[in-house]
Amino acid sequence: MMLNYILAEFYQRDLRQLIKEVNQFKDESNLWKTTGAVKNSSGNLVLHILGGTNYLIGTVLGGTGYVRHRDEEFTRKNIPGNELVDQLEGLAVIVTKTLHSLSSDQMEAEYPIFFDRPKTTVAYVLTQLALHLNYHLGQVNYLRRILEAPENTTQPQSTP
Repeated sequence: MMLNYILAEFYQRDLRQLIKEVNQFKDESNLWKTTGAVKNSSGNLVLHILGGTNYLIGTVLGGTGYVRHRDEEFTRKNIPGNELVDQLEGLAVIVTKTLHSLSSDQMEAEYPIFFDRPKTTVAYVLTQLALHLNYHLGQVNYLRRILEAPENTTQPQSTP
């Protein structure tokens, strides 16, 4: 199996899990909250994944024409969860279609724009973006569980 098909499976898995995370918020306002030293809300992390992936895979490799507004990924707020889910569903289709369309030669070609260092391959960028998606997925999961944790009604037990 070619790397692009393997990566497409990982993107599908993690985008489906991100959809599940968004849907698991019991209080939708918690999508837009942070706690402690956490700077980005789950909703903003979803917008960041949508913006970056739509542009770096959809536009750069798939020719979708999506225009990224990176600053808005971190400043927009209070988008309904179902809208985020719809956008993630659409992104999953774009990513799979784009990755499945790539040949082995295209995967080894230089990525068309600068990405974190000169002369990176498409395979490198797609792998890095998959890892980035997974990293933010973990942040969303953790933040959701902290913000929606039931109140601790029992006193901690002391050890003798």
